[in-house]
Amino acid sequence: MGLSAMSQTWIWYPGDYEIWLGNRMNNNRTERGAFFPPFWKTDSHYVTVEFSKEIDLPEDEVIVIKAEGRYNVKLDGKLQFGEPSRFIIPAGKHKLNIKVWNQATVPTLYVKGKSVNTDSSWKVTNEDKEWIDESGKASDTSATTYASAGYWNFDDIDAPPSAFRLLTEPKEKVACELKTADGARLYDFGKETFGQVVIKNPMGNGVISIYYGESPEEALDTAYCETLDKVEFSANAVTDLATNVAIDRKNEYTLDNAKAFRYVYVVPEKGIGYDDVAMLYEYAPVEYRGSFKCSDPEINEMWDVGAYTMHLTTREFFIDGIKRDRWVWSGDAVQSYLMNYYLFFDSPTVKRTTRLLRGKDPVTAHINTIMDYTLYWFIGIYDYYLYTGDREFVAEIYPKMQSLMDYVLSRANKDGMLEGMTGDWVFVDWADFPMSKQGALSFEQVLLCKSLETMKLCADIVGDSADAKLYGELASELRGKLLPTFWDEKRQALVHNVENGRKSDQDNRFANMFAITFDYFDEATTDSVMKNVMLNPEVPMITTPYMRFYELEALCDRGLQKQVLKEMKDYWGGMLKEGATSFWEKYNPEDSGAQHLAMYGRPYGKSLCHAWGASPIYLLGKYFLGVKPVKPGYEEFSITPVLGGLKWMEGTVPTPNGEISLYVDSREIRVTATEGKGYITIKSKTMPAANYGVFEKVGADTYRLYIDSPRQIKIKYKEV
Repeated sequence: MGLSAMSQTWIWYPGDYEIWLGNRMNNNRTERGAFFPPFWKTDSHYVTVEFSKEIDLPEDEVIVIKAEGRYNVKLDGKLQFGEPSRFIIPAGKHKLNIKVWNQATVPTLYVKGKSVNTDSSWKVTNEDKEWIDESGKASDTSATTYASAGYWNFDDIDAPPSAFRLLTEPKEKVACELKTADGARLYDFGKETFGQVVIKNPMGNGVISIYYGESPEEALDTAYCETLDKVEFSANAVTDLATNVAIDRKNEYTLDNAKAFRYVYVVPEKGIGYDDVAMLYEYAPVEYRGSFKCSDPEINEMWDVGAYTMHLTTREFFIDGIKRDRWVWSGDAVQSYLMNYYLFFDSPTVKRTTRLLRGKDPVTAHINTIMDYTLYWFIGIYDYYLYTGDREFVAEIYPKMQSLMDYVLSRANKDGMLEGMTGDWVFVDWADFPMSKQGALSFEQVLLCKSLETMKLCADIVGDSADAKLYGELASELRGKLLPTFWDEKRQALVHNVENGRKSDQDNRFANMFAITFDYFDEATTDSVMKNVMLNPEVPMITTPYMRFYELEALCDRGLQKQVLKEMKDYWGGMLKEGATSFWEKYNPEDSGAQHLAMYGRPYGKSLCHAWGASPIYLLGKYFLGVKPVKPGYEEFSITPVLGGLKWMEGTVPTPNGEISLYVDSREIRVTATEGKGYITIKSKTMPAANYGVFEKVGADTYRLYIDSPRQIKIKYKEV
């Protein structure tokens, strides 16, 4: 995962660029023209960073130095004159130190030479704890802590990290839906999109108001639409009235702050006109590496709309939705990671998002202030390692995991369980039924248990045996308390919570479905929970894509793909029937008309493009194509295709350095795996036959074949 010794790139203190870039992005949110910053703690980058490298040169070497910020250069402890842009390092062994200060943007460094180049092997520190005594002798008891330099893909010395911007592409409207006598017009850009509105050839002087909508109702409702802009045109200048920033007037004006919309309603004052409206579509250049296609056109549309939803919400980081928050939320992000592994396999964005969410020490609050979102953050690292095998990142982030877990455990009750304390937001889900957030929630304890198991895994990876023992014992102890504390024999379920020593009368799907997915029940208990909770219509239904993600995963884990296919068609198909061009934050089939647009007590508060709405990407890749890693980084994989009522399906699942492609119908399977080795397991009425290898029977109507070749393998079988 590191850079080669001969490459060069911009480097910084690990995590600092992500924090700075995240602050720039998170603070772009507006609400009806008002600036709306995040309401959780905002960290900042270290303003002074020292970069160091030990080198051994066979001959003198000239290096080029460029930094974002003021800097000094020290060779073997001796300060050099000025801020040299070129510097000669004599032959021999040396220690090179470059200290950079920058209050406004992240201190970053680029060094280019024949062999001395900035890369991930450089060490960085935010505080130099050296000191001298009265004689001038330097301390030999320094407590300076060094980390490996952070980097991304900024390899051009003339393109510093602070200049990074997403790409843009001109787009034209699809239609002008409405024209009024006073010059107001409603424009349709065809589908949900994100970018900057462009006003072409403004004429005259006055204010043009722009009202954005994910629906025509929202754009036309000038009093209640979520986002709007007002721009004043004078003889020589154009002023954004939301920010009071003025620029010279030209024949075309592009608004500065990008917005989400499908429709824009443009209302000019008397005295000002314009020719037309267009946009600059703003996007991250992600590559679609995963694919899915099948016999059902609605499922194909579902995949395409899910993929587009993921593309819109994959930006500098994985964000929640593009209209309202435009923030990085941990619960949303951890689902984006999983969908990403089956669509883009964009590891850098997973790492950037993880670093941003974690922020700096000391820890003073839960991530996003939400208890469960802190726990999801740990689980996301577990998933990342399994899919990528990236030990370097685990080693980098592990100290931040330790300090965050220390904070979590410091807030546990006498039974080692989490309860909401002052300042904690216990979220779980946007539920359409009363749900207490008091006491110890079974859902939170299940997530905590998985988080502790993740800590043990990562401690083993970094070689911290003491931590591995500690977290392993804590996880086992907590797991052993789940059933005694929350199990209700009559309901055959984990009850929702225990408050003041009393078990709740309420059961719901949340803790139970996670316990199934995490394999926390034995087989008999799982069967009972499936019957009494997951398949019981009397248990309150889930209406957010957020928790439907986990609900349907639990059903797939039990081999209920046929039911899941029907539920996907009912739920996500319901959004498609309502005209969705991206998937929503929430969908209730009982709603109609404008009810589909409302949320948070606001008529257009609902996000119609929300990352957690793209769940089918993950479900179809992992549980229908049936591809998943068994060992980190797909060193070993498992393929268990299930048609689930489809006549045929085909698709590609990306791996770190390759892909696994499948075609499946009721008689034939074709599979190609260009990375890793593993088993394909299928249900068949008879012994399958393949053009490579030999099947073995592993259960009733169940057979498996070991795949250790990148060639295409053709399998004949009879679907059960």
